[in-house]
Amino acid sequence: MTARSDLRVLVVDDQALMRSGFSLVLDAAPDLTVVGEAPDGARALESARELRPDVVVMDVQMPVMDGIEATRAIAAEDLASVLILTTFDRDDYLFDALRAGAGGFLLKTSGPEELVEAVRAVGHGHALLAPEVTMRVIEQLHAPAAHPRAADLERLTGRETDVLRLVARGMSNAEIAAELVLGEATVKTHVSSCLSKLHLRDRVQAVVFAYESGLVVP
Repeated sequence: MTARSDLRVLVVDDQALMRSGFSLVLDAAPDLTVVGEAPDGARALESARELRPDVVVMDVQMPVMDGIEATRAIAAEDLASVLILTTFDRDDYLFDALRAGAGGFLLKTSGPEELVEAVRAVGHGHALLAPEVTMRVIEQLHAPAAHPRAADLERLTGRETDVLRLVARGMSNAEIAAELVLGEATVKTHVSSCLSKLHLRDRVQAVVFAYESGLVVP
């Protein structure tokens, strides 16, 4: 069996102790390599351009440039996937980061193993939302200020709509294939088509769209 290449990780946090702690945890994993650290979003963007990491572990509240702006810039240039570490000090950060293109969210109170698994998931293209984050997304998107996108659903075929509904429920491609009695490769094609037609970056944004459009309700 061919060994999987290491995922290259950039750690971004304005607190040196937090950066060091995250780096130690991640570098200890056999398939992860921390290639750099940055104390703010501006330095993170510079480092992402220079080091080309696979995953940026990003704090939100930082000086010079916050994690939201940095995530938006990194996503726009397709430099890396971004895993946001949040303490939920402000919910609006969460939704801004989702729209900015973050690929995953994890609580800062999560354990070392959860952090490692989250980086692996995001690094290999499996967008990740901590359960607590998912609940806040659902609550926010069903608030009176939410803006439904039901009309956009017309771009999808019936089967693509079925697949998107199951993606929003957190199912993997294999689980969707079993549910709809389809081949896993076919499901992957449908997921890619949904993302393309709806101009979505990844499965996290697909989940947000499914709730914003009313396709899925709590």
